[in-house]
Amino acid sequence: MNPKVLIVDDSIDFCTTIADIVNSEGYETIQSYSPESALTILKERYHQIALMLLDIEFAPDSRMNGLDVLLETKKNYPAIPVVIISGKGNMSIATQAGKNGAIDFVEKNDITKDKIKTILKNFVSKSHSSDKKEIIKYLKSCGIYGESDAIIKIGENIIRFGRTQLNVLITGPTGTGKGLVARAIHQVSQRSKFPFVTVDIPNIPRELFQSELFGAVKGAYTGSTENKEGLFLQANHGTIFLDEIANLSLDLQANLLIPIEEKEIKQLGSTKRISIDVRFISATDKDLSAAIKTGEFKEQLYYRLRECEIVLPPLKDRIEDIPYIVNGFIQDYNKDKIIKKHITNSAINILMNYEWPGNVRELINVVKTAFELAETDSIEPEDIIRGLNNSKNEMTSDATGSIDRRIDETYKKAIEEVLQKFNGNVSKAAAHLGISRETLYLRIKKYLLNVNQYRNKQTEKKTTD
Repeated sequence: MNPKVLIVDDSIDFCTTIADIVNSEGYETIQSYSPESALTILKERYHQIALMLLDIEFAPDSRMNGLDVLLETKKNYPAIPVVIISGKGNMSIATQAGKNGAIDFVEKNDITKDKIKTILKNFVSKSHSSDKKEIIKYLKSCGIYGESDAIIKIGENIIRFGRTQLNVLITGPTGTGKGLVARAIHQVSQRSKFPFVTVDIPNIPRELFQSELFGAVKGAYTGSTENKEGLFLQANHGTIFLDEIANLSLDLQANLLIPIEEKEIKQLGSTKRISIDVRFISATDKDLSAAIKTGEFKEQLYYRLRECEIVLPPLKDRIEDIPYIVNGFIQDYNKDKIIKKHITNSAINILMNYEWPGNVRELINVVKTAFELAETDSIEPEDIIRGLNNSKNEMTSDATGSIDRRIDETYKKAIEEVLQKFNGNVSKAAAHLGISRETLYLRIKKYLLNVNQYRNKQTEKKTTD
């Protein structure tokens, strides 16, 4: 499906002129001549629209203007980039449009074919013109592996949101890769040539928070012998990533509002306001809506940071991605190794039968341990079990029993599936699992499995036939 550009202006001639230019660049257009019509089109076809070119002024009988449409669009369809095109260009309108979420402001008198081409190149989301293979390829380049529907949807949103100037909130359980997603958003954005700066909120001492983020002038506090730039200025023109934003105390949360809303900061010990141009990406594994209700998180800050949201699922909800994640990691890990290793299908089968409470981070740690402990160039099921046991040992003593049960359940299920596949033939099952017959018999005994029941199923099938 070709990306569509929605052109909203009460002049039919103007819409037609712009549409001709857009069409000549290979994009389809939808024309609307009133704010009300534009909102109706958005409601019915928002998923098809890659960009909106929106006028400010409309006929006197219209109950709405372009800024009203912009507000409704950003509220209900935040991923759609909006460029304001106005015949009455002035700084106040441009500033208001920018605050309301417009990504650019162009005066009608300045519009040329080249200008329109530049707008299309910069702002049309690649997710509309990219197929599944291109999304997978881009995610892989960012260290994000998988081909499930869930990961493709995440990829589409990374590209779609990344091409806008909107602040993004990334939520999901710990270990799901929120940092990788944040970097992927930055890399696909117009800010990719500028810094990506991470603020590791839990590890910044409370008393140093302001000087770390905002900077400080010489002598601002005891021991301050030189000017300190601060993370906001380090990230200028780029992206600042607020990791574990829910861990920020309520009183310190208020300090972020002016930098987000006014794009200004004051360094510690100074009264001078400094303009900044940064895009905010935040991440948390907490429920911020619940935190707002309990008074632990400022609602105003929540809505400023969450102009759009990407939700990452736990790994157990996208088990089909495990082979891609594992093989992608091993391929990268092999680069610095003299002995290159690979993982067997039977070992991957073990991984796919585990619940992964620690998500992708735990999976990678287990595979890394298995890689290092494998005595040959082949990572076998026994290596994975050692990796899982190592992961278990890193848990608290209270969690150990639960992890032991999960490991046993995982291995038992894998043995059952292999015995069923080979109709109870222990030799073939052991070879497939990469273990000896003796080891498999010990496992069968431990898990109270009856090999004959798998043989009997095959006998019954032959009798029926």
